[in-house]
Amino acid sequence: MIPSTLLGTANIPNNGGELRLTQRGSDFSIHLKGVRGELMNSRTHCSELALAELGCAHIQDMEKAKVLVGGMGMGFTLAAALKATSSTAQVIVAELVPEVIEWNKGPLGACAGKPLDDKRVLVHLGDVAELFKTKKAAYDAVLLDVDNGPEGFTQNDNNKLYSTESLQAIRQTLHPRGMLAIWSAWHDPKFTLQLKKAGFKVETQTVRAHKGKGSRHTIYLARKK
Repeated sequence: MIPSTLLGTANIPNNGGELRLTQRGSDFSIHLKGVRGELMNSRTHCSELALAELGCAHIQDMEKAKVLVGGMGMGFTLAAALKATSSTAQVIVAELVPEVIEWNKGPLGACAGKPLDDKRVLVHLGDVAELFKTKKAAYDAVLLDVDNGPEGFTQNDNNKLYSTESLQAIRQTLHPRGMLAIWSAWHDPKFTLQLKKAGFKVETQTVRAHKGKGSRHTIYLARKK
């Protein structure tokens, strides 16, 4: 077996733990140090692609569309958002941990085709929730892959992002008929009801982690009425 090599570590703010980037052969993995283990792997990213493909389907031909991606991860959602939008689009990626951006500028970035090199990309270093405080319409699509979905996995603070109050604030930052797409490791009917309570028209899609196989993940598609 090819040994795993540690490429970097990073501390999540507010005592969220330590992220560890490792490589085994051509595969990369980001782990949370301790018992909770692997957060993402470069081999299984189909649901991250689907998040952007489904979330941006309504703006493929829109000129100057504006998309917000919450969570850099391994860059797959950002890359798919760039592919799904026009040459005049702007795609903002918000990432809480600066080292994750740096990892994606290095060898890890090649996994998703180095999306940070695209001139349409703007990086926001900080909590994506900060961008919703304006409550002013700014985005045509918001794509969230923060923590493990509506229930925080690495940080309980992330639960606040998916509260009814926060969802209502996100809705206000969307243009008419804008789309909020949320990646989740599982389906929660209560969260669907919560999105509806926040004023969205909601549907869900089940997608597999790896080319028709692997874990089943849920994409919540919440359109502003």
